[in-house]
Amino acid sequence: MVVKKYKNQRDKRRVRIRSKIKGTSERPRLSVFRSNKHIYAQLIDDEKGVTLVAAMGGGDMTAAGETGKILAAKTLELGIKKLVFDRGGYKYHGRVKALAERVREGGLEF
Repeated sequence: MVVKKYKNQRDKRRVRIRSKIKGTSERPRLSVFRSNKHIYAQLIDDEKGVTLVAAMGGGDMTAAGETGKILAAKTLELGIKKLVFDRGGYKYHGRVKALAERVREGGLEF
């Protein structure tokens, strides 16, 4: 029996979420990473293993919203309208929620 060791609970949640979510060319995965100072978001095509679009912003709620707005604009330029949301093991509140709502307001669907 193989026993996996995780650094923290977020890693455990992240692995569980990623086992169910896959990004494709038509519907890429919107991956979110949150640090204390910044928030990062990127669209990933898991079939090819490439990042299509990336954006980053500051560490507060307004900056997270602006990051979502910028990412939505860049994504629409590529002609992509549907996404799969990967919250990266974080709870859906605060900066992660602000980013997701602004992406939706920008015209993308997930």
